[in-house]
Amino acid sequence: MDSQTLTFEKQGARLSKKELVERISRALPQDGYVEALPALVLFRSSVADKTVFSVMEPAFCVIAQGTKEIQIGDEVLRYDPGHYLITTVGLPALGRIVEASKDRPYLGLRLYLDPALVTSFTLESGIETRRSDPAARAMNVHPIDDDLLDAVVRMVRLLDRPNDIKALSPLILKEIIFRLLLEGQGARLRHLTAEQDHSRRISRGIKEVRENISQPLNIEDIARRLGMSVSGFHHHFKSVTSMSPIQFQKQLRLQEARRLMLGEDLDAASAGVRVGYLDPSYFNREYKKHFGAPPQRDIARLRSNL
Repeated sequence: MDSQTLTFEKQGARLSKKELVERISRALPQDGYVEALPALVLFRSSVADKTVFSVMEPAFCVIAQGTKEIQIGDEVLRYDPGHYLITTVGLPALGRIVEASKDRPYLGLRLYLDPALVTSFTLESGIETRRSDPAARAMNVHPIDDDLLDAVVRMVRLLDRPNDIKALSPLILKEIIFRLLLEGQGARLRHLTAEQDHSRRISRGIKEVRENISQPLNIEDIARRLGMSVSGFHHHFKSVTSMSPIQFQKQLRLQEARRLMLGEDLDAASAGVRVGYLDPSYFNREYKKHFGAPPQRDIARLRSNL
């Protein structure tokens, strides 16, 4: 590749990033978020260091301006306009915007990855995904190349072309999946497919834990239903989620209890029981350790910020 071609590509990437900033700023002039298109959510924040606990669903995330950190278990991933984040399993995570201000707000987008679409398109594309990496980490940060960035910009352009959304949005989404496959994300995307390998079995195990968070965690039973040994299940579960099954369930329980207190006005003891904590004192200790404050004080703070 000659120097002139490289110059054109660098200029094109700069223009794409500038256009993405302008379009998100125009679509979202105030702090907050909006589902701009089906499966596409835009975000804006002029405040840094705001920590958000959530369960991240399978998604492809891009930052137009600013920097963000995501913590899963003990691992911290940082990404910025030069990188994208991909997650293919619903994981409890802590997100923190690192760089943002009123003059240069954090601007980002999240594109949800539909498992059925990923599965069908992976088969259609003919791109082989490696079977030798069954424990590929479910969340990853990777440099974003010009072609992938261009597809993202074209997706956001549809905001100004409502008549084109129905026809072009699915095509651009398929192109994004295609380019993720080309970049070697196939092993990770396999968490969303229906093939019965270790990745799929771990995804089923994660789903079972999520759907039964108030029940005691019986690793032996889950491993047996998945056709895995207990040690194999532990190993692959932690490889994918960066957490042990017990840590994973604990974070899910605490986040759900917080949602119940904030959204359904439950008291701490009732919320704790609802998610499986029969001892209020133990629940309060675990809650404070995770969120930094006892339940009552934490919920009062959250409500004052609404």
